[in-house]
This record gives sequence, structure tokens and C-alpha cells, in this order.
Amino acid sequence: MNSAKGHVWEQARKELFSKEEIAESDLRVALVGEIIKAREEKGISQKKLEELSGVKQPVIARMEKGRTSPQLDTILKILAPLGKTLYIGDIKK
Repeated sequence: MNSAKGHVWEQARKELFSKEEIAESDLRVALVGEIIKAREEKGISQKKLEELSGVKQPVIARMEKGRTSPQLDTILKILAPLGKTLYIGDIKK
């Protein structure tokens, strides 16, 4: 990406979205990126992940392409067969 275009997008993003919306979007992108990376490292197709997780392949595809915002239970179902968990540090009770 052209750095000038990237700068313009970052500025527009800050004007259009709240800090919370940006943080949520960044977290979703990072999480889905890690799921894709783990799936590819294990050599698991989306179809095989469907068999292992019970989450339909089209749902996995839409999630990986960023066309949907997956529910937490869907993410957890997908993470398990990939040998991954969701860890949130510094949770205060």
C-alpha cells in the first residue's frame, strides 16, 4: 500500500470511528488472522475444519474474508481443533 494512502486512511478512520470501534475491529482482524495462520500451519482445509469444529465451511470462509463478525462461541469452536485457546490477560475480578 502506498504510505500516503495509508496515512489518509488512518486519519479518516480516526474521524469516522470511535477508539472502541477501532480497537474492536483491530482485535477481530488479529484474531481471524491467527485462526487462518493456525489452520494453514496445520494444513487443514476449511472443509476439514468444518468436520472438526462443527462450524459450516461457508461460515468459516465468510469469517476469514472479513464478511461477517463471528460470535464468540463460533470462534471457540474453531479454535479447539486448531489446538488454540482464547487467553485474555490481566482480567480483574
